[in-house]
Amino acid sequence: MEKKLDSQHLDVVAFARDGLRLQGEGALADWPRLAEEQYGDTLAAGLVQWQLQGRAVAQSGAPDQLWLDLKASLMLPMQCQRCLNPVLEPVQAERSFLFVADEAAAQALDDEVEDDVLVINRDFDALALVEDELILSLPLVPLHEVCPETLPMSVADPAFEAAAERPNPFGVLASLKTDPKR
Repeated sequence: MEKKLDSQHLDVVAFARDGLRLQGEGALADWPRLAEEQYGDTLAAGLVQWQLQGRAVAQSGAPDQLWLDLKASLMLPMQCQRCLNPVLEPVQAERSFLFVADEAAAQALDDEVEDDVLVINRDFDALALVEDELILSLPLVPLHEVCPETLPMSVADPAFEAAAERPNPFGVLASLKTDPKR
């Protein structure tokens, strides 16, 4: 009989110990914090695809280490920071998490291992972790490789142009300094 796994209420210990795999996909609308990052009103992006793999790594003279490997990806419409038009950005996350018994163990191991260290939770929301990792993987400055339209590179503000043509009020002081009669 196959176990029914709930990705929002995951028993991490059993998942990792048994080396189980869980995967799925969902519409961007199902990921509210991630959906806030998209450009535009419609949720026209592709599906969020994710995969979780549990594993236990044997340790000599110590309990097995419990790991969760995460992979997730989507194509997210964002705003190009050069032309301000929509750009479809690939977002990918791939991380491994070591689970430990308590906060003290997590703090002790945090500096020693490159991977993230989390405290064991038998009611773990893995989908929230997937969403967190995708948000952390968003590009800082989304850009087209080549923007679809040429951008104006000059200022077209008449008030700015008029202000530039006015005489400098400190010009009078400069003339006082150079005038030998004063």
